[in-house]
Amino acid sequence: MSQLTYFGTDGIRGRVGQSPMRPDFLVQLGWAIGQILNHGKRSRVLIGKDTRISGYLLESSLEAGLAAAGVDAYLVGPIPTPAIAFLTRSMAFDAGIMLSASHNPFEDNGVKLFNTHGFKLDDALEAALERAIHLPMSMVEPSQLGKAYRVDDALSRYLGFCQQTLSKPVSMHGLRIVIDCANGSNYYLGPRLFKELGADVITMADHPDGININANCGSTHPQGLQQRVIAEQAHLGIAFDGDGDRLIMVDHTGKLLDGDQLLYILALHAKQQGTLKGGVVGTLMTNLGLELALAKENIPFKRSKVGDRYVLEQLQAHDWELGGESSGHLLNLAWSTTGDALIAAIQVVAIMVETKKTLAALAEGMHKLPQHMINVRRECALNEAINQGLADLVTQYEQKLGSQGRILLRPSGTEPLIRVMAEGEDMTEIKAVTEALAKDVSSLLQKHAHE
Repeated sequence: MSQLTYFGTDGIRGRVGQSPMRPDFLVQLGWAIGQILNHGKRSRVLIGKDTRISGYLLESSLEAGLAAAGVDAYLVGPIPTPAIAFLTRSMAFDAGIMLSASHNPFEDNGVKLFNTHGFKLDDALEAALERAIHLPMSMVEPSQLGKAYRVDDALSRYLGFCQQTLSKPVSMHGLRIVIDCANGSNYYLGPRLFKELGADVITMADHPDGININANCGSTHPQGLQQRVIAEQAHLGIAFDGDGDRLIMVDHTGKLLDGDQLLYILALHAKQQGTLKGGVVGTLMTNLGLELALAKENIPFKRSKVGDRYVLEQLQAHDWELGGESSGHLLNLAWSTTGDALIAAIQVVAIMVETKKTLAALAEGMHKLPQHMINVRRECALNEAINQGLADLVTQYEQKLGSQGRILLRPSGTEPLIRVMAEGEDMTEIKAVTEALAKDVSSLLQKHAHE
């Protein structure tokens, strides 16, 4: 399929005020969505947003475009992305839209789209939408214009759903938890859920003002949470990102646990309970330590391209349920159709309660291997000869590392770079291997640039 103009690996994203994150484009996008949905019936679309100040502007623009196409918009206000996926399918909407740029700063915003079943759009539907965006905009008859409604019970519906994912009642009485809400979508729901389950909750970054989302807080800036967990003598810390689909946790010693370690905890417990369906899907960036730890437990493991939509594709292809990314996108199809930080968090804490183990003890079976990465700039387009040369280099250097190491060469999706990464047991060796490989990659690229 040809490269799409607007859609990336997770919807449409950009700086507000610049194409495509402008109100005129959002009107056109809303209208284009209407063209795809309208098949002889009046369609209903759910719209949520995170706490960015630009959400007001983009929400009203989308609403206008949908109305022009004769589509009714249902607005829920600030809410986590996975809640939009859940509500879209549980309330039988024709589509769901989330306005968010996830972990990016407030100047950015984006559009994430879900089909009626709560899954992100596939490539074919994104391509159809792009074609519709370029069509001249028309309007339905005035009597057929779309209306806008407010969904007042959206948060309570989603909160109840999160609690229902627990296989049995869980009391978190006696647990002290620090929650970093990233001044984002989970600023209200995150603390409330854990308080309702009985925990003693201490909150951070839970006063969004439209501008402070992800600002030195949340899953991409967990240093403050690590310090606070120690200062409060808490049992653990939880960090969300701006739209509530990423989760990072901190144990009682202040040590950070990323998505790979949390995936290990969830997978091992599911296997012990007899509820693990098949195996686990990670990505090309997943730490080799997870793959080795799962192998010791005879749990199958597959890698997908980077991006939670590709994790989902692999899960569906193998009829598995559990997968995720190092960044904290954790997906279990038994719970949700997309990565859900809030559900993953209560599942991990429920395991702590059930096993009477600390977060550190639950994760000790996985040893993260050191990784080192160097970005090599490329001045030429990738072609068959370069790709073959890169593949040969991977084979050559993997032979040097053996079974306890891994090499990854990955073109950046946003910059003219080749990401050169190695991982293994010894950091000194890994650094040396990465530096040598980066030089060979650079030489390969320079050779082809002058041909």
